[in-house]
Amino acid sequence: MLQFLGKWIQDWYNTFGYGGVVLAMALESCLIPLPSEIVMPLAGAMTLAAFGASVKFSLLGVALAGAVGSVIGSALAYWIGATGGRAFIFRYGKYILISRHDFDVADRWFLRHGSPITFFSRVLPVVRTYISLPAGIAKMNIWRFILFTFLGSFIWSYALAYVGQKLGQNYDKLSSYFHGLDAVIVVAFVVLAVLYVWRHFRNEKKYSEMHDNPDTQPTSKMPRIR
Repeated sequence: MLQFLGKWIQDWYNTFGYGGVVLAMALESCLIPLPSEIVMPLAGAMTLAAFGASVKFSLLGVALAGAVGSVIGSALAYWIGATGGRAFIFRYGKYILISRHDFDVADRWFLRHGSPITFFSRVLPVVRTYISLPAGIAKMNIWRFILFTFLGSFIWSYALAYVGQKLGQNYDKLSSYFHGLDAVIVVAFVVLAVLYVWRHFRNEKKYSEMHDNPDTQPTSKMPRIR
């Protein structure tokens, strides 16, 4: 399984090069559950000649690609928030696994901390993925949003790629510890995927029980935050 997964990722990056990193991070930043904690360390490992990349990756290059991808995906999420607003997200988001609960968490963080949270949130679980929606709803200055998103995402992408590079350099030593654990890893992936979907529907049910009535639906507009 590990050989298959490694080969698939290797083929992906060999085919699309830095564009593959950009696309993967864009999907994560646009609310698709493709964790950067997997994407960027693998990209970092591909900077090593031992992993047989046909495209010459560099640590700085994959970090920049990750940051650019994050900006693209986040800009799309920003646009969804700016044009559709809360009404769109609350009505249709649940059908594409946009959790109203998680959006509400990001919404509260944004209202509490303002535009700087678009920088700091890039290393925060849940908030990192959803923060672009309330930023768009609040009509945060788009250039400031892009700048904060790029800087925060670059730091996050570089750190993860660096970890992946270091793990790749010690692959021979570490592989002995994981030998024979393929089945365990497969089960872990399946369990994590099931937990993600279960958590989404659980939180959606709780949110519906608490808020789905005319008196509690959010109707006020967020203030414009620059």
